[in-house]
Amino acid sequence: MDTQETAVIKGKAVVPGVALGPIAVVAPRPAVPEAGAEVDEGQREAEYERFEQAANAVTEALKERAKSLEGHAADVVNATAGLASDRGWRRKVKKTTKQGRNAIDATVTATASFVEMFTANGGVFAERVADLEDVRDRVLAHLQGLPEPGLPVLTTPSILWADDLAPADTATLNPDLVIGIVTRRGGPTSHTAIIARQLNIPCVVATGPTDVEISSGETEGMISGAAGELTVNPDEDVAKQAVHEWQQLAEKIANWEGPAQTKDGHRVQLLANVQDGPQAASAASTAVEGVGLFRTELLFLSSTKEPSVNDQAAAYGRVLNAFPKGKVVVRTLDAGSDKPVPFVEAEEEDNPALGVRGVRIAWDRQDILERQLDAIAKAVEDNDRGDAPTWVMAPMVATADEARWFAGMCHERGLTPGIMVEVPAVALCAREIMQEIDFVSIGTNDLTQYTMAADRLSSPLAHLNDPWQPAVLRLIKMVCEAGAETKTPVGVCGEAASDPLLACVLTGLGVNSLSVAAPSAAGVGAQVGDRTLEECQKMAAAAVAATSPVDAKKAAADAG
Repeated sequence: MDTQETAVIKGKAVVPGVALGPIAVVAPRPAVPEAGAEVDEGQREAEYERFEQAANAVTEALKERAKSLEGHAADVVNATAGLASDRGWRRKVKKTTKQGRNAIDATVTATASFVEMFTANGGVFAERVADLEDVRDRVLAHLQGLPEPGLPVLTTPSILWADDLAPADTATLNPDLVIGIVTRRGGPTSHTAIIARQLNIPCVVATGPTDVEISSGETEGMISGAAGELTVNPDEDVAKQAVHEWQQLAEKIANWEGPAQTKDGHRVQLLANVQDGPQAASAASTAVEGVGLFRTELLFLSSTKEPSVNDQAAAYGRVLNAFPKGKVVVRTLDAGSDKPVPFVEAEEEDNPALGVRGVRIAWDRQDILERQLDAIAKAVEDNDRGDAPTWVMAPMVATADEARWFAGMCHERGLTPGIMVEVPAVALCAREIMQEIDFVSIGTNDLTQYTMAADRLSSPLAHLNDPWQPAVLRLIKMVCEAGAETKTPVGVCGEAASDPLLACVLTGLGVNSLSVAAPSAAGVGAQVGDRTLEECQKMAAAAVAATSPVDAKKAAADAG
């Protein structure tokens, strides 16, 4: 074992788990070359052709890689390939080469202009910056005759340590060789975090800069995903004991078969978050009882025109078929200025996260929402669901009037209406709003960012963007109390539900259902089952009374 001093690097906990092994350092992205001399006019067309050949090679390589993937991983790599072939980006490169810049300079300049635009727009656009820079670096490597940047070649199970992982690399991780992921940047909703959850790889993000020296492949490390820590040069005996304890818990999780309930029999419905039929089919092979969040926007965002009612119904039917007797909660189109749909004209907004998104799109285009509800109703009828509940919820509702308006359209089609609790105003007025709908589902990702005024994609604000924030827990408590009084089911479908310890707290607060990434379900179910309802309630009370997320987490653990 390395004789260097033990050091602990703290970050944001994403995926629980303990692993011990060498730390593999992901090399930083290549330095962007300095601008070169002006290109003679007769050579400028050839410079653009050189760029185009490099960009085409990157596009084809990414598309080929996507063919071996499925689900979200394939979507991520295909999306990156789409950026490499983006006509707007290529036009900008062509224009710049015509002005006398060489292919490398033009690639850098064009990418910089798009990065600036995407960063200014915020939201999902800002999240695509990592994709853009990844494409730029791959093209630059081709132009310089270098191998494309990416993950190191691993021959032994290792913990990855990186500034951040490119989406295309994250999507192709091998869980047999990658036993942990730690990044200086990123957040709980980044591509890295999403893929790590799908693969059930212990993950910590947003550690920030550190002066701890790590020699790639030689320095030993221990990742504690639930604690949000990477211990460099850990004590061997302590590390082996921590791994042993986790393996015991992991074995218990692997053998958990459901249903989710506390030790004394209090039932909590455990559901899955999915975005399409294949994900739903995969989730159906686990112990989840249904779908608590069906994200329908993928069908809209990937189409240049609005999908027809029949096309939508067919796509929704594939998810319903995966759970013929289970509950499926469908979220209507959650898009807008931060996730634009090609067939909806949207004005440019200074702050897209607070703009026309979610159900607000229907303020001016109610016809889109009506056709989507028609498609959901058709899917229910075509798939002969019988008594299996199909619920429909609207995102970004903020008032009782909006809830009443949405519920009316659902009732006209025989659908069970609900809303997302993402806006603090809904939590504050929960009793009044619950008079208008049949259920609510708390989206902890947005509820946290709006409560704490902290963009959930911002690494510097990751410490604020934490569902353990007492202010967020108190809002959830208010919603649960209103739900108990009005007999309105309260679910949680944000990332908070995937945290086993926090799931126990949510159960103690009175949440009726937890919707998680399917690979996280057994971990949540096993830990809820380790405690009585009274213990969960004590954990919840202790967390709500805390003054910081760190204290809230510790108080909950101590109380449980």
